[in-house]
Amino acid sequence: MGLVPAPSVSVSKSLDEFYRLAKDRTVGKKDDQMRRHRAPRAKAIANWVKVNGDQDLGAITTDDCFTFRSWWADRVADGKVMAASANKDFTYLNAMWKVVARAKSIKLLYSMAGVPLSEAGTKKRTRLPFSDAWIRDKLLAAGALDGLNDDARYILLALINTGARPSEIAGLMPEDIKLDAKVPHILIQPNANRALKNAHSERYIPLTGISLDAIKAMKGGFPRYATNSATLSATVNKFLSENKLLETPDHSMYGLRHAFEDRLLVGGIDERVRRDLMGHGLKREKYGLGGDMAFVRDLSLPLAL
Repeated sequence: MGLVPAPSVSVSKSLDEFYRLAKDRTVGKKDDQMRRHRAPRAKAIANWVKVNGDQDLGAITTDDCFTFRSWWADRVADGKVMAASANKDFTYLNAMWKVVARAKSIKLLYSMAGVPLSEAGTKKRTRLPFSDAWIRDKLLAAGALDGLNDDARYILLALINTGARPSEIAGLMPEDIKLDAKVPHILIQPNANRALKNAHSERYIPLTGISLDAIKAMKGGFPRYATNSATLSATVNKFLSENKLLETPDHSMYGLRHAFEDRLLVGGIDERVRRDLMGHGLKREKYGLGGDMAFVRDLSLPLAL
């Protein structure tokens, strides 16, 4: 009847409102994971306010969206950023504002249709896999990694034959490390150090080669980076770069995960087993257990470095 003010949330306030309303999306995430989840969304909010001001969500128009698009398009045209960076801002903002508007009964007036920038003709940045020869001759050369602290060095070595994400190895707790089992392995599962990226990520990985040796050396886990994988990546990549241990300037530690996947593919390992080891979803109905642990270990053992 016009006696109650219409709900109002400003763009700057929408970030905190989103996290208050969408707690189910961040259940189990630790401080470092929350920081990395929040940072790009906070950046998108800051960019919008810089261009359009701190508007109320219900006052945002499609024209405002295209003004924001033009600001991003100019930056892309100047070669300062890639179109994908702009499109991430659009995606984050729209997703957050829809959650807040639905909960607050705010009618959104804008449309994002046609706002995303074309990524045609732009080179997608991919994480390059290290070649087996580079891993053997450079990374595993005697003394090559001596300048790294123990936690970082053994995490890097553990990645080589597991294909795990760096954060998954860094977050291992003693109870996730099964060295006395018939088939030594690690369990990638939610624990006090971290939440998993998604449901597919929960899995076991048999330990072989240099990665088995690395986990044996750190069977109590990796406390230095257990809840801070961002610092791990920065430390390792800086060391590899300074010591000329990156195969190309575009390589990074994460390329060890991709190298492992390439070895599985070249080795003729079945797609089901590959996806189970990598923590990827299967694009069909998933039946059975995918083979027992000894079977999976024996498949991957000839590929170990």
